[in-house]
Amino acid sequence: MIKWLLPTIIFLTAAQTYAQQAASPLTVNMIMQDAKWIGTSPSNVFWGTDSQTFYFNWNPDKAMDDSLYAATTATTAPYKTRAANRALINAQADGSYNQDRSLITYSYNGDIYLLTIKTGDTRRITHTAIYESNPLFSFGDKKIVYQLEQNLYAWDLADGGTEQLTNFQKGSAPAADDKPSDLNEQETWLQREQLQLMQVLRDAKAQKDSAKAYRKSQEGDKIRAIYTGDKSHENIRISPDGRFISYRLYRGPTGVKSTIVPTYVTESGFTDELSTRTKVGAAQGSFESFVYDRRRDTILPIKTSNIPGITDQPDYLKDYTKPNTPAKTPRPRPVAIHGPYWSDAGTHAIVDIRSDDNKDRWIMLLDAATGQLKLLNRQRDEAWIAGPGIAWSGSSNLGWIDENTCWYQSEASGYSHLYSTNVTTLQTKAITSGKYEVQEAQLAQDRQHFYIVTNETAPGEKQLYRIAITGGNKEQLTQLPGAHEVSISPDEQWIAYRYSYTNKPWELYLLANKPGAQPVQVTNLAQSAEFRAYPWRDPEVITYTARDGATVYARLYQPATAKKNGAAVVFVHGAGYLQNAHKWWSQYFREYMFHNLLADKGYTVLDVDYRGSAGYGRDWRTGIYRHMGGKDLDDEVDGANYLVTKLGIDKKRIGIYGGSYGGFMTLMAMFTTPDVFAAGAALRSVTDWAHYNHGYTSNILNEPYTDSLAYHRSSPIYFADGLKGRLLMCHGMVDVNVHFQDIVRLTQRLIELGKDNWDLAVYPVEDHGFTTPTSWTDEYKRVLNLFDTTLLSK
Repeated sequence: MIKWLLPTIIFLTAAQTYAQQAASPLTVNMIMQDAKWIGTSPSNVFWGTDSQTFYFNWNPDKAMDDSLYAATTATTAPYKTRAANRALINAQADGSYNQDRSLITYSYNGDIYLLTIKTGDTRRITHTAIYESNPLFSFGDKKIVYQLEQNLYAWDLADGGTEQLTNFQKGSAPAADDKPSDLNEQETWLQREQLQLMQVLRDAKAQKDSAKAYRKSQEGDKIRAIYTGDKSHENIRISPDGRFISYRLYRGPTGVKSTIVPTYVTESGFTDELSTRTKVGAAQGSFESFVYDRRRDTILPIKTSNIPGITDQPDYLKDYTKPNTPAKTPRPRPVAIHGPYWSDAGTHAIVDIRSDDNKDRWIMLLDAATGQLKLLNRQRDEAWIAGPGIAWSGSSNLGWIDENTCWYQSEASGYSHLYSTNVTTLQTKAITSGKYEVQEAQLAQDRQHFYIVTNETAPGEKQLYRIAITGGNKEQLTQLPGAHEVSISPDEQWIAYRYSYTNKPWELYLLANKPGAQPVQVTNLAQSAEFRAYPWRDPEVITYTARDGATVYARLYQPATAKKNGAAVVFVHGAGYLQNAHKWWSQYFREYMFHNLLADKGYTVLDVDYRGSAGYGRDWRTGIYRHMGGKDLDDEVDGANYLVTKLGIDKKRIGIYGGSYGGFMTLMAMFTTPDVFAAGAALRSVTDWAHYNHGYTSNILNEPYTDSLAYHRSSPIYFADGLKGRLLMCHGMVDVNVHFQDIVRLTQRLIELGKDNWDLAVYPVEDHGFTTPTSWTDEYKRVLNLFDTTLLSK
């Protein structure tokens, strides 16, 4: 039955709690406190325009928030930047270079500036009360184009003159004075006869025509108005020569209903309501893309109706097609066009096109003068298009090697790799290949090499390499086992990177970009004495074979032989597409420390990279398509069997827990495999995928009304009757991601089913990711109590 915030019932007594903590060097209170006791790792590393100074966020003083720190290649000693300088530092770092990288333009405090790299001289281009942004070089680097109130303006480097380039207007164009006559043949004849017969009519027409001609002569060089109707315009881009301006029109959906999240603990004492998101399957907005040719003063739509495969329907629809049903003529699928991305000289432009049903990605050559598209590469996935460098999150990883050769990433081989295509010959070449992923890619300034980060060494490592644009052997630039998050200086002489290992939090290093260079450690975490004193485990990354023959990677935490208690806990990481069985410091650092505590108490802990996790290629990524809680749960169950058969764990004393997607998986485990797990803690869990968001869910399960089978077999709420073991559910009441409504609906379902072996703890001030140490502590005390009372008493 439900125990609504009754700690005296759900928890052990204080004496029992203290007795447990005394047996372990770690306590829940210790590891769930504010994470500053670990020492704050540096983050968000970037370089200054001088290529000698690099910046990062850091908090060695354990202040309320991180501050911007800097170090130089000469001394590497970190120092805190002045607060008054930070906005300018960030603005310059986000600026745009000209072709020879001698100049950079940037937006600072709403005005546009020009910086000469060699001398450091700065020139202010605009000084207005209106916000100007997004400056870049165009017109052959002779002008700086920037955005002001949703229009483009160009500032001339030579004479300082400013020209407005676009004039977007809401609504429809007014009726033209010289619009074609809508008179029929009879009316046209009568009008002509009247003018021939009546001098007064001829005089009036001549006067009107003269006035019209005068008004037109006074207009001068008028900027063409581009009318957007009831749509909003976005993604405005200009070609390097300044001739073409592309833009996209967006029409939002109508009649959609947003969800409401109440927040109860407020300063006013009244309940507030947060309007958050729609649910999966809600109507989505639509896009249209256009090219404005300034030379010809014409606007052309980029037509997508003839894209190869645009009418192809997804395979899953066959499950809903009745036999002998006449086939319907499919309509072109809605798409969104991203780009264009121009070659340096503006010879060519490519666009990245995605279908709304998530099944197709097309990289196409755009002829801006005609609006026509030519296919360069089509990526089709009956599950969904994604993967490193491919998943759309504002920008894909693609660009130009030279004026005729573009590069991009594709999972055509089953793993995300680099490819190049000559847009004139259509010859495509794989630059990298193998059973590993290219997770990051950056074209070198010499256009002869790429810098890439891959997991070729091991699925759980990230190493930096340099490889020629033609492919072949790679030069490995980083060596230590673990992960490297890299930032390369603008002149490519230096590499600043964050490095961590399994039991060593992230630190910042500097490496000269030359053979044989040795890294220099820049930061040293201000860790507490307690954190430094504890021997944090380096869990073994193991593999086992799943029931379908696949190899599953997992982290294994083992207790000392003398303390082994025969019980085990399986941890399920969140996000679905995330990797946690790796050799770097986990973003789940609290859980990592909790697993050390569990191992200290004698538990064996298994942390599985189940089907759908990141780092293992396309087939692993899409293994959950149309059935979340299918193969991914099988991997967890097979992991439990591994614990029993290989490590001697008592099969009746295995627990499972996780948050978000891990919470969902815990519910599916407790409901659909109830004889495998004796206890489960489901934290901030999705209980019914039809109530989650559109972007994530429609990728994997399509839409509820088009693929109801996928939603029914993937949602725990339909399987709640299977609960046998002990279940703890924890949820923040102000969760704007997985709404509190999810757990409330499941609670009602459990009540109606008459289940009484479950508890619910709610957190009135918490969102999806908890922020207060007291909430973290409360939650994990409950989780520990669940396992201790359920798994150790058998």
